[in-house]
Amino acid sequence: MKKLLLATAATAALSGAAFAEEHGGGEVPIGILLSFTGPIESLVPPIAAGAELAIAEVNVSGNVMDGMTVTAVRGDTFCNDAAGASTSAERLITSDGVVGIMGSDCSGMTTAILSNAAIPNGVPMISPASTSPGLSSAEDNGLFFRTAPSDARQGQVLAELLTERGIEEIAISYTNNDYGQGFADALSAAFTEAGGTVTLMSAHEDDRADYSAEVGALASAGGDALVVLGYVDSGGSGVIQAALDTGAFDLFAFGDGMVGDTLAEIFGSDIDGSFGTAPGGAGDGVGMFQSMASEAGFDGSSVFSGEAYDAAALLMLAMQAAGSTDPGEYTDHIMSVANAPGEEILPGQLDRALEILAEGGEVNFEGATGVELIGGGEAAGAYRIVEMQEGSLNDIDFR
Repeated sequence: MKKLLLATAATAALSGAAFAEEHGGGEVPIGILLSFTGPIESLVPPIAAGAELAIAEVNVSGNVMDGMTVTAVRGDTFCNDAAGASTSAERLITSDGVVGIMGSDCSGMTTAILSNAAIPNGVPMISPASTSPGLSSAEDNGLFFRTAPSDARQGQVLAELLTERGIEEIAISYTNNDYGQGFADALSAAFTEAGGTVTLMSAHEDDRADYSAEVGALASAGGDALVVLGYVDSGGSGVIQAALDTGAFDLFAFGDGMVGDTLAEIFGSDIDGSFGTAPGGAGDGVGMFQSMASEAGFDGSSVFSGEAYDAAALLMLAMQAAGSTDPGEYTDHIMSVANAPGEEILPGQLDRALEILAEGGEVNFEGATGVELIGGGEAAGAYRIVEMQEGSLNDIDFR
């Protein structure tokens, strides 16, 4: 693969703008709707950077729609404010004129945006991180896609890990929203089916100062491990800290909302041996994306950053395939560019994909995460298995 000159998104946008002006092109605004503030804000910068890396790449190529420039327009979805998330999305669509949405992350916000902004305005959205099983059957008018797999699958994977490690009883603390409830239900069903026992499944609210009452109830129920399905910048870490302070649990398992550098920064070796899951896979695309991300100045191994690169890329490739930036014309092409048949496309090869599509050919975009869309707002996908070892959160397996 030829080496691309990886610039910042801003620099690439300027280059693309000059090309577009010279060739009579125009701007194509895409919304980057993520929770830049709120209970997962430490996880979001690499996610946004992943999407904007794909935008920078196509602008450097100059091949989008005969020299048009793609611009990223950011909006905050807060993770825990559905009304605010909907307002941000509506503003991006009606005021900034975005023709597609890369986002959101927290499942409840995605559901709200889909109902209140995307569907009424006929704008497609591809989430890199909304994993609630409920989104698989959401009424979406064919406008919702995601590059991260559903928590129905993540619950099964986490249950397998717990069982393989000889853990027979677990207590579950989950954040009280669509993501937490859906994940907890999936995990509980899978773990019970495998012969395990869930002693207590209890919701926690985010942004509380004290979680001793919640942990007290979990401790009374008992278990070999406490599973925390929450957010690392909020209640999830609060529950772990309260459990450590009281000695209620010393072994933890967690889902993707907890998987980030912040977990190691807060707890370090205090939770060595604890483990969890997050979407991600192995393969050529993973290494290629991580190398590109490193050159661009961010960590490509961060949770959902590869999925964001893929989500943004799919929007742009679908436009190229349709020969149109009109959502009513290009949305139907999202599935086709994501799946076989066609030439496989990996990170750093978007210029090649754009050329093929401009000539009327077909592409099978594998991207950074081995993208395969299986319809109904659902994506097939793999998972990273992570473990805290000597105070560092490390990848130990992929499934």
